[in-house]
Amino acid sequence: MDTSAEKKQRVELGDYLAAERTFLAWVRTGLALMGFGFVVARFGLFLQQLRLADQVPSNLSYGISLWFGTTLIGVGVAVNLCAALRHVRLVRQLDAGEPELLGSLTFPVATALFLVFVGLAMAIYLVSVRGSANPPTGSTMETTMTPGMMPASNKGIIDKRSNHSVEATVEKLKNILQSKGVTLFALVDHSGEAEKVGMKMPPTKLLIFGSPKAGTPLMLAAPSVAIDLPLKILVSEDDQGEVWVSYNSPDYLKGRHGLPPELLANIAVVDTLASMASE
Repeated sequence: MDTSAEKKQRVELGDYLAAERTFLAWVRTGLALMGFGFVVARFGLFLQQLRLADQVPSNLSYGISLWFGTTLIGVGVAVNLCAALRHVRLVRQLDAGEPELLGSLTFPVATALFLVFVGLAMAIYLVSVRGSANPPTGSTMETTMTPGMMPASNKGIIDKRSNHSVEATVEKLKNILQSKGVTLFALVDHSGEAEKVGMKMPPTKLLIFGSPKAGTPLMLAAPSVAIDLPLKILVSEDDQGEVWVSYNSPDYLKGRHGLPPELLANIAVVDTLASMASE
């Protein structure tokens, strides 16, 4: 019997099954890489949503997560393709009675080294993001906030410190509205009304103002915004004697009612008015 026949006799069903197990193991590796890549790609978006929910301003860019995740997905696809080609080649060798090993270790070694690199890079990235993404607290908050602005709450309210008393701030704001042709629909003196019923509270006044020219397009685009219109600015004094100018964040109103981006300027004017009144 020749050498070729002897080789064919040594090829058994177990050899095919072993080749199939190896192939399936590589397929699992490729799928794991693609799944991990998807998680990494979504990680940056997840962090951004957390920061938006906390209303913590950030200059961080999480775009690296998208590129990192996409690369991992691509590598996972490549691993599956290479594994399929290697499996076909090995089966053909078995069919030909030549069950020699494929000799080259480049593919498995390169994959292992790549995963080591990915692990180290992600560890460094996660540590850097964790150190930068934590919302500042205590004294750190004071140094990172815009001067004259209270920490933003998760209720969509912006508070700016006024350099004047409540009365002076209200009068200044009324003059600004008049000069810009904005209608003051109402001035609600909450503290004054409380005093009428024998109760006491720090000076607190609410100005309700707006312009049909600016408000009507908003209500046509998103009728629910009528709940928050006309615009309002609250001028109040806290327990420490500080005076604050408070109003709904334009971005919060935009997201709450699904306002078109091109109409955001119609309500963003409240930010300018509050800043001018508090200076």
